Amino acid sequence: MIVMANELMRRNDWLDDPFFGDFGRRFFADFAPAQASQVLKTDIKETDKSYIAKVDVPGIEKQDIQLNYQDNVLNIGVKKAGFDDHEDKDGNLLMSERHYGSMSRSYRLPNVDEANIKASYDKGVLTITLPKLTEVTQDPHHIEIN
Repeated sequence: MIVMANELMRRNDWLDDPFFGDFGRRFFADFAPAQASQVLKTDIKETDKSYIAKVDVPGIEKQDIQLNYQDNVLNIGVKKAGFDDHEDKDGNLLMSERHYGSMSRSYRLPNVDEANIKASYDKGVLTITLPKLTEVTQDPHHIEIN
């Protein structure tokens, strides 16, 4: 059953061909839409008091991460300038799978206390804690109708 489901999913991928196998994916990789491996992989957990986002950003320096929260949306942007070790002294490159450039993602997370958002970075994982606003129950202001 799982094999059949995987086969059905692969049929919708125009880069995979039953005769040539994975050749299309390798040949057209630079022209294909962004693959899932190039996306900022994120887990977001919601608790009673906050949202906690964990984002995989391996190999990214802390200063190359941009975060902002505006209009109920958390925006995460990262950039990787390039690799100095891609070629040897003669310009030879056997294989290149590591990516560089810019990536970004946005998440709608309402009811956040913007002033108390905290972020930390450890071992390639960015953790962002977005505390929720506490609801203040006010006595309804009674308005007299004249």
